[in-house]
Amino acid sequence: MNDEQLLRYSRHLLLDEIDLAGQEKLLKSHVLVIGAGGLGSAAAPYLAAAGIGTITLMDFDAVELTNLQRQIMHAQHSVGSSKVDSGKRFLEALNPSIRVIPLQERATASNLTSILPSIDVVLDCTDNFATRQVINAACAQHRVALVSGSALRLDGQLSVFDVKRADSPCYACIFPPDEAPEEINCATMGVFSPLVGIIGTMQAAQALQVLIGFGSPLIGRLLLWNARNTQIETIQISRNPDCPVCGQRHPA
Repeated sequence: MNDEQLLRYSRHLLLDEIDLAGQEKLLKSHVLVIGAGGLGSAAAPYLAAAGIGTITLMDFDAVELTNLQRQIMHAQHSVGSSKVDSGKRFLEALNPSIRVIPLQERATASNLTSILPSIDVVLDCTDNFATRQVINAACAQHRVALVSGSALRLDGQLSVFDVKRADSPCYACIFPPDEAPEEINCATMGVFSPLVGIIGTMQAAQALQVLIGFGSPLIGRLLLWNARNTQIETIQISRNPDCPVCGQRHPA
């Protein structure tokens, strides 16, 4: 770590939980953020500011005016440009010393298979049930920790799935692939602007905990945030032995 980095990350270095060794881990880490919308716009800047060495942003979409109410990586002048290019500009302006790789494509089993071997942690910042299942299956197969967040209307959810740990369920243990809910999104149902910021920044915090290895990340727990009543609940969750992704008959 050079002198400029020592100064930039000095407030991390003062924390016993991080210190020099933890910050070095972050600088050497490669994080994949899937979704550069509301959640990704909150998570990715904190990962960049914290000193994640390489951030890959994956999103197929372009910036629209309706995004600007909550997707803070994007500005008025970004309307019409790809979200990953807009996000790359934002993150590199925030921390020029990191590397940002933009991938303007949907997350698929094929492209995740080629990407995940180089990834340390994945953040699922998408809003589509089928895509979430694809991401979860790929992370389970490649044994990469997954930080999953969601936000809709005034309700948010957050958990961490890491099948390398015997006590960790995967996303499919809690939300079975064959029980797909009716697809709803913020375009039709709305979303409270700060909610995506709250859940997204918590995703970043969970990723940093997993990468450094301190504290107790949300493995085996599902956090529910109700912005209507400012209420937080945590539900204990466990691995399903019959899970089609990580169960005993289908080992990840």
